Amino acid sequence: MKRVYPREEVCVGCGLCGVYCAAAHSKYKDNIVKAFKKQAKRPVARIVLEEAGPISFGVQCRHCDEPECVKACITGAMTKDPETGLVLNDRDRCVGCWTCIAACPNGAIIRDISDSSKVAVKCDLCIDNQGELPACVANCPNKALIFEEEELALPKVLPASK
Repeated sequence: MKRVYPREEVCVGCGLCGVYCAAAHSKYKDNIVKAFKKQAKRPVARIVLEEAGPISFGVQCRHCDEPECVKACITGAMTKDPETGLVLNDRDRCVGCWTCIAACPNGAIIRDISDSSKVAVKCDLCIDNQGELPACVANCPNKALIFEEEELALPKVLPASK
């Protein structure tokens, strides 16, 4: 399964990944100005920008093989699709208890406190894009996010020489 991976060596912490992610999950999808200015409720990004000094990188759901968030969800709102491998949250079933947030080892689930429902939100790899790149990856000016199969994205470890 393809996943989004950060490349912190080229991330400058501009936050455009979050802006485009939020817009992609708004009713205006392809227009960031309208998404942030015309929509009554400001859209929420499903990516978290981590910054510590000169190091920055985007963190989003890893769509784990054995997702702790799914195990922790008390309503069954958090599920793993057996066909696609995507871990998804059903906003209609989520009660905002946030046990999934506590259970996630990656810190990739976000509280949407912008309305009274206070549900959890997370990366869905822009499932509505119909096979295109997720918005965060497609719009990163430095290519600090990549969308690849896991084995391609991990650093190559050379065998120890004797």
